[in-house]
Amino acid sequence: MRIKVKNLGVLKQAEFSLGDFTIICGENNTGKTYATYALYGFLDLLRKQFRSDDHRYLPKRVFDDLVENGVSRLNLAKYAQNAQKILNRICRGYSLDLHDVFSASQEKFQDCQFRVFLENNTMTSSIKSISFERNIGIGRQTLSLTKDKESEELEVSLLVDKQRRSFTYRFVERRIAGAIHEIIFGSLFPTPFIASAERTGSAIFRKELNFARNRLLKEMSQADEKIDPRELLYKSYQDYPLPVEKNVDFTRQLEDVVKQKSFLTDKHPEVLKKFADIIGGEYRVTRNNELFFVPRGKRVKLGMDESASGVRSMLDIGFYLRHVAKRGDLLMVDEPELNLHPENQRRIARLFAQLVNLGIKVFITTHSDYIVKELNTLIMLNQEKSHLKKIAKREGYDKSEFLNSEKIKMYIAEEDLIMLDGNQRRTRCQTLVKAKIDPELGIEARSFDKTINEMNEIQDAILWEED
Repeated sequence: MRIKVKNLGVLKQAEFSLGDFTIICGENNTGKTYATYALYGFLDLLRKQFRSDDHRYLPKRVFDDLVENGVSRLNLAKYAQNAQKILNRICRGYSLDLHDVFSASQEKFQDCQFRVFLENNTMTSSIKSISFERNIGIGRQTLSLTKDKESEELEVSLLVDKQRRSFTYRFVERRIAGAIHEIIFGSLFPTPFIASAERTGSAIFRKELNFARNRLLKEMSQADEKIDPRELLYKSYQDYPLPVEKNVDFTRQLEDVVKQKSFLTDKHPEVLKKFADIIGGEYRVTRNNELFFVPRGKRVKLGMDESASGVRSMLDIGFYLRHVAKRGDLLMVDEPELNLHPENQRRIARLFAQLVNLGIKVFITTHSDYIVKELNTLIMLNQEKSHLKKIAKREGYDKSEFLNSEKIKMYIAEEDLIMLDGNQRRTRCQTLVKAKIDPELGIEARSFDKTINEMNEIQDAILWEED
């Protein structure tokens, strides 16, 4: 999957591909967060489109056949052939609404374009790999949608009383459209979970955020009947970008979140142990929705306002890993190094690498040379050389953390000479430049190397230069 943006914040034009592990680094105000938020907003929208009523895929004759015979079959291959056209239409609509993702004025995004391009050779294999089943009932009537693995057909069954049929053509069309959409795009576009750079604030102020919501609901109940309560509720949150709003909602709902278990909890507790080592303890939520941090080896419970900033910055990531994570997800973290000691930055890099090897895609923006260099180490150790095995054992690295260089894509947000659409000459502008990744040497991260080299030269001059 390749993403192309134009006039997105400071990014004049840029392209990047989503890998198993995607990294964007660069200086401040160079477009990293813009690219991250735009991608998250699109993936979030796409999941909602599975239930959208905007699509018209169903010929009228199919509905008539369903009513008459109770069953019909649709060949999904022809819909897959039009997948890019469907995606283009979704992207056009999304580009017009991008300002909502950033909670900004429409004028700031009026020339923005966000496009996604598929690899054509993945569509047929993607469809065949999916099994799908959904039953929708109204009273004693049922609409059944099923697709077997390795099949390219969607079978639609309509069990209704012809004299009391409550299923309309539009209702059936929407449900079939959603099923087709999910089958075609579901395996290609991961379910995103984002931890924004503002996550520390949502952790410490979760009680206040609950109070603010409750107060708003009270005001709504006392409002004039002509006021739309939903509009009032929406306006109260429109000052926050979508990823920040998602972080707020997630931390507010922890009492419900903890009722679930992720596949990591059941099958890979060692990952959760590594996370506990990073934060130095564990989180706990009481039945009264009270949130505490329990430091390892101590008999105390600390509120978020009493806990270290690193504990707060890792809160939603921790609950995601323990209670929400699924294979195929995309974990997006804006600046994972927030408030973490360099040693813990190295540990979080190793944790991310293990998640990638377990089937969770990871997308990060970072200013951390420690994270990038640790990822370099994991790439370089992924070779069948005897001396590397000795080093890995001596330094405590596990094979589950080693990274295949082909799984990583890294981009540097910086100015570069590129060919803008419609231009014959290269223009210098803000973009994303793909970094070289070598299986033996690791990632070429000149964004950090330049600063480190300058610091080393200054210190060498201090030590060795004389009047």
